[in-house]
Amino acid sequence: MGRPERPVDPSAGPVARLAHELRQLRSAAGSPSYRAMAKVAGFAPATLSQAAAGERLPSLAVVEAYVRACGGDPAAWRPRWQEAEREVEQEAGREPVEPRGDGPAPYRGLARFEPDDRHLFFGRDRVLAELVELVCEHRLAVLFGPSGSGKSSLLRAGLVPRLRETMAARGSPAVLRILTPGARPATTYGHLLSPAAGEPESWVVVDQFEEVFTLCNDPQERSRFIDLLLAARAPDSGLRVLIAVRADFYARCAEHCGIAQALNEAGLLLCPMTSEELREAVVGPAQAAGYLVERTLTARLVKEVLAEPGGLPMLSHVLLETWRRRKRRLLTLAGYEAAGGLRGAIAATAEEVYGGLPPEQARAARHVLLRMVVPGQGTPDTRRPSTHEELSQCPDAQVVVERLTRARLLTADEDGVQLAHEALISCWPRLHDWIEEDRERLRHHRMLADAARAWLEHDRDPGALYRGVRLARAEELFPDHASDPALTVPERAFLTAALEARETERLAAARISRRHRMLTGSLSAVLALALLTAFAVWRERDDNLRRRTQEAARRAAGVADALRTTDPRTALLLGAASWRIAELPETRRALLGSLAQPESDTFTETRPSGYSPMPDAPWSAPTAPPGGAGTWSPTAARAGVGSRPAW
Repeated sequence: MGRPERPVDPSAGPVARLAHELRQLRSAAGSPSYRAMAKVAGFAPATLSQAAAGERLPSLAVVEAYVRACGGDPAAWRPRWQEAEREVEQEAGREPVEPRGDGPAPYRGLARFEPDDRHLFFGRDRVLAELVELVCEHRLAVLFGPSGSGKSSLLRAGLVPRLRETMAARGSPAVLRILTPGARPATTYGHLLSPAAGEPESWVVVDQFEEVFTLCNDPQERSRFIDLLLAARAPDSGLRVLIAVRADFYARCAEHCGIAQALNEAGLLLCPMTSEELREAVVGPAQAAGYLVERTLTARLVKEVLAEPGGLPMLSHVLLETWRRRKRRLLTLAGYEAAGGLRGAIAATAEEVYGGLPPEQARAARHVLLRMVVPGQGTPDTRRPSTHEELSQCPDAQVVVERLTRARLLTADEDGVQLAHEALISCWPRLHDWIEEDRERLRHHRMLADAARAWLEHDRDPGALYRGVRLARAEELFPDHASDPALTVPERAFLTAALEARETERLAAARISRRHRMLTGSLSAVLALALLTAFAVWRERDDNLRRRTQEAARRAAGVADALRTTDPRTALLLGAASWRIAELPETRRALLGSLAQPESDTFTETRPSGYSPMPDAPWSAPTAPPGGAGTWSPTAARAGVGSRPAW
């Protein structure tokens, strides 16, 4: 169980009164733990607990988050906080908090330092000297470091001005360019990476080289760009290249032999700043602009940033918010805590801007911010620039971009708009939750955007449209694509064309299938008719043959019956033959008639005229051996033995 809170007296002042009211709201909500409230509010439990401690006035964003975590209406608490702030200012007798954007700030917030901010860039002299030496000794060098280590600011506010001074001192003409790859690096910057003979030497600084892997989805385009960069290694090349890449993309760089070799031979790891360098980065810009920083604030910042890897963007932002809450010319620890602290300042600023948007603009803000994020696959989420054309197609996008840019959460230029820093993704819980909720949709949305762009580049070639599983998945993730505010007009047209092409193909396939069915049915009918005709012809032939056979059998039986008395043996043979030919009633009668005809067992020849027996021997009928001539019997006839005697 948590430690009980120290009681506060609501009559002790505006801060105590506001803290007492916050505690009452929490009690009415069932006294949830600060840890549970932090999951809803997006702030650390300690920040929420400090808001209700009654020791100092919390920021408006923290109060609204506290109220939201307790189920209250943040809009209803805004007047209470403003009233408490006025009373605190009156009691302290100091100037109110200066409005945002009023006067030049010595800190850049989440935005990177530019070459014109060189006078505000402190704490990197040592690594800057190493980097200048590296790029002067090697034609291709690599600077890598974790996200939030200050690579972009080091290149722009440190390296570029130093190189310009070096070139001016040497009197050698050279061209210095700094670029970010984007989605089509070879197509966009190919002419800059191929200087012609006789042209001045070209120094190219490639910042955010990880975009080659996160934004460029064409392997051939990526390989072309890397080959153009690797050409700088040739001794006669008029090109020098420095690549700056996030450390978590080190393995991806190692996939290319040339980049891997440069990492080994001319690579520089951007290490975290030491405590002395951090102290210089905190105090130096303020002193350059005529401000002072409390020692306790400096010590607190140095301690917290040392324990926070990649915490430089958070440091820069919280210093900006502390400067806005300064007491005259002094940046105080109280202003730092009111801003939300190191980890809470970014979320406090973002929530303050987001909470001030009407519902329609709040929905537009979600779409705008998610368009600027590339969900990681095995790597952290990264930012991506959005063109002004993309954002112009989203209602209320311009107003939202203006508000977020004024708060330095976004950076805008003539090419487009993007997140001021990727720290916004990790430090703003609301945005992080949006990404987690829509991670799968975002991943497919990025692929859809690339496919739609390729489709337009190929003059709306039907072969570039989605088909099969990809189209089915896109239809599932974007069911109302025709009115989805997250999609641009080209993306909607791409999906519409893909769905129409699928419907056209389905109808064509249905027509072909119908034709096939009709043809198959017709062929089946013809085949069936041919089979029936052949069967009928065969039956007719069989019937004719049977009739002819039966007729022959009947004729044989009739002849047998006619010869029964005149030629019994022939009648007998014909009767048996007619039964063998066809088993009919007529042939049966003929066969039975042959068996039943009366015949003697033995026939003897009559005595011829003038015959006289031999002397001394009695006369007897001549005999013949069995089966010989002159002897016939019905039994022998049926057995086929003997022959009929000659009469």
